[in-house]
Amino acid sequence: MPSPLMNIAVRAARAAGRIILRHVDRVDMLDVTSKGHNDFVSQVDRQAEQAIIETVHHVYPGHGILGEESGAHEGDDYLWIIDPLDGTTNYLHGFPQFAVSVAVQRRGVLEEAVVYDPLREEMFTATRGDGAVLNQKRLRVSSRRRLDESLIGTGFPFRDMDNLERYLDTFKKLVPETAGIRRAGSAALDLAYVAAGRLDGFWEFGLHPWDMAAGVLLIREAGGLVSDTSGGDDFMASGNLVAGTPKIHTAILEAVRS
Repeated sequence: MPSPLMNIAVRAARAAGRIILRHVDRVDMLDVTSKGHNDFVSQVDRQAEQAIIETVHHVYPGHGILGEESGAHEGDDYLWIIDPLDGTTNYLHGFPQFAVSVAVQRRGVLEEAVVYDPLREEMFTATRGDGAVLNQKRLRVSSRRRLDESLIGTGFPFRDMDNLERYLDTFKKLVPETAGIRRAGSAALDLAYVAAGRLDGFWEFGLHPWDMAAGVLLIREAGGLVSDTSGGDDFMASGNLVAGTPKIHTAILEAVRS
């Protein structure tokens, strides 16, 4: 039985998804502005985020919000960490890889997670201590133990180029050692795919909390490991993330460290 928080998180994600789908075939008509180098925001991002906030605050008016577009809204012990459209650049180009990401923290601990792909109608959800599911089917990370059999996800630097050399060094180390590396452009979906066993691991530098909060809980509840690049738990602050099955997480971490 889903918790009340989960019910609202799913409802909020669906509300954002409806707005995303309403405009998906006419993105050329959207009002798009630049927040920085290769960092765009559209009216869909803003409307979807507002739909999430209104859905949450209708039921939980005292809860805090941390949104990609509207920033921080102070609240009580609960904080909703939301990305209304993870993969905006994909969306604006008609590339079908984007998602809504909603996570709920209580006193700094991740409690609920939703990653929703409205195009494929895939709802990835997790509750702390209760596992992860995709459309009511229980999720587990893959059973692969060897890096040379593994498909790994990543995200290229596109805003801040400070990490580019470090990223390229890691990429060159991992390319010949894996079965393949994919960069699809939506960290939230990549992490959900790790939880679902579609990817065996993932790494990226320079993420924001709203990019990864929901995905982190999904992976942990599906039996995977998540850490920062030193093997610790400071990824939400540093933005540097390594995730995967227990064996593959270790292998990626060694490559990043080297």
